[in-house]
Amino acid sequence: MFDAIDGFGRPINDDQAFHLLQELERNTSEEIRRQRAHFRLSVKAGVVLQSGNASELLTYKLKGVTGDVSEGGCSALFPLPTHVGDIFRLQLDRQVLDLPLIFARCVRCRLVREDAYEAGFAFFAPIILPDEVLAVNEAEPLS
Repeated sequence: MFDAIDGFGRPINDDQAFHLLQELERNTSEEIRRQRAHFRLSVKAGVVLQSGNASELLTYKLKGVTGDVSEGGCSALFPLPTHVGDIFRLQLDRQVLDLPLIFARCVRCRLVREDAYEAGFAFFAPIILPDEVLAVNEAEPLS
């Protein structure tokens, strides 16, 4: 077929290559959503991001907007990239989503356009989403 190597420089045979292609084909958006640990709600709420370290609290502050929120994490849009692996404190707009200050690790950040970066965060402790947010989300029609 072709000469392929794995991440360690070892050759991959045709059976292994076929298995890898099948695995890639299974990685659809729907399959990824199905494997998530928590149900995600689409919530547009303002969010203020600051460093998780008290000594750096005043040196780093970004304002953005959430895209979705779950018990275990959220995604948000910011005008500047966040550092993957760093710990942040997130304060969501309490008028939209009444949650306390949340500490989270940035698990991904990607360029959406020149002035917009989508970042994903994993919370250190699960949150309980307010009932009114769950009720509003269930009432909205699926598109």
